Amino acid sequence: MRKKLLFIMNNLDCGGAEKALVSLLETIDYDRYEVDLFLFKHHGLFFANLPKQVRLLEEPPEYAYFDMSLKQALTECLKRGKIGTVVSRAAFGYIFKTETNRAVCDQRVWPHISRAMKPVKKKYDAAIAYLEKNPIYYCVDKIDASVKIGFIHNDYDKLGMDAERDLPYFKQLDRIVTVSDQCAQVLKNRFPAQKNKIDVMYNIVSPAMIHQLAESDSDAKLMSKDRVNLVSVGRLVEQKGFDMAVEACKELIRDGYPVTWYVIGEGENRAQLEEQIARHQLQDVFVLLGIRENPYPFLRQADVYVQPSRFEGKSIALDEAKILHKPIVVTNYSTVHDQIEHEKNGYIVDMNATALSEGIRKVVDDEALRNKLVRQLQSEKLGTEAEIDKLYEWVG
Repeated sequence: MRKKLLFIMNNLDCGGAEKALVSLLETIDYDRYEVDLFLFKHHGLFFANLPKQVRLLEEPPEYAYFDMSLKQALTECLKRGKIGTVVSRAAFGYIFKTETNRAVCDQRVWPHISRAMKPVKKKYDAAIAYLEKNPIYYCVDKIDASVKIGFIHNDYDKLGMDAERDLPYFKQLDRIVTVSDQCAQVLKNRFPAQKNKIDVMYNIVSPAMIHQLAESDSDAKLMSKDRVNLVSVGRLVEQKGFDMAVEACKELIRDGYPVTWYVIGEGENRAQLEEQIARHQLQDVFVLLGIRENPYPFLRQADVYVQPSRFEGKSIALDEAKILHKPIVVTNYSTVHDQIEHEKNGYIVDMNATALSEGIRKVVDDEALRNKLVRQLQSEKLGTEAEIDKLYEWVG
C-alpha cells in the first residue's frame, strides 16, 4: 500500500522554494507514495506545472478573510455569522498595522489565522511543510501525521524572525530540513536543543530538463549580439539586491561598457526600481522583464549571469546558471560559498554597487578567466535528483 504524504505551501508564486517544490513533486515515485498538496491560495506561476498525480486539496475558505481588506472581511464574516473570525481578523489587522518587522508580524498573526482555520481530516504517514512560518505552523497545529517535517529555505538569521516564537513549533517537528550546510549551521546555532533533528536536502534541479527548456524558442532571441547581455533572476524585493544592480549598471554605462541588463522576476519593489532606473536614464539598458514561465533561453544567451543578493539559502537560479555554464558574478552573502568558489566556478564580489560593477568588468574584459569559469562548470556534476532519496528515508 502506498504511503500517504501531504505537502503544505503558501502558494505557487515565482519564488525559489515554489520552483523547488514543483521539481520535487516531478521527481517523487508515485508508485510508492500517494501525494496531497495543501495551498493556502490556489495561484502562482508554477500552478500549471503540478504533476497530474498530485491531489490538490480544497483551498481553505477561511484564509481568504485574512487576504482581503478589513472592511470587506468584517462584512463577509458578519453576513455568515462568523463572530469568532471577526475578532481574529480585527486582531490580525491591528498587528499588521503596528508591527514594523514584517517577519515577526507574520509570526504574530498566525494564532489569529489559526483560530479561524479548520484542520485537514485525513490522516497522513508524513506531512511536509515546505516553507518557514505559516506552512510549518499549520502542519503542527492542524495536521494529523505520523511524521512532521518542516523546511527552512533561507539563512534563518537573515529572515528577521523571533526564534522564541518558532521554538515551540520546532520542538513538535520530527525533522527540520534546510537547503545548504551553512543554513543548517545557522539553525543549529540558533536552536541548539533541536540540532539532532536538523538536516540538509539540496533543492532538486534537473540539468537535462533545463538544457531542453533553454533551447525553446522565445523572445530571448531579440537579445542583441552587439551588446554584453547580463541576466539576473529573482523576486523584485530587498533581499535580491536589484537596487545595487541598477547603480552598478549606471557605473558600467558611464564608463562605456555596452551592457544590457535583463532581470526576470516580479515583486513589491518594482515601482521603486522603475523610479531608480528612470532617474538614471537606464530605461533602455536595465530591463525588468517580469515573470517568464521559461527563463532558460534568456540564461542560455547571457554573456554573464549576475546574482546581486543580500542573502540567500541556496539559490536555485545560481544552480541553473551553473548548469548552463554561464560565467557568474555574485555578491559575497553568507551562504555563497556553498555554491561558488571564487575564480574557480564564479566570481565573488563585495556587497555594494561599485564592487558589483568592477566584478562584471573583470569577467567581461578577462577572456581567460571567463573560459576558465566555463570549463570548470562543464566539468562539475550539477544534477541533484538523487536528493529525493533523503526524503524517502525521512518519511519511511
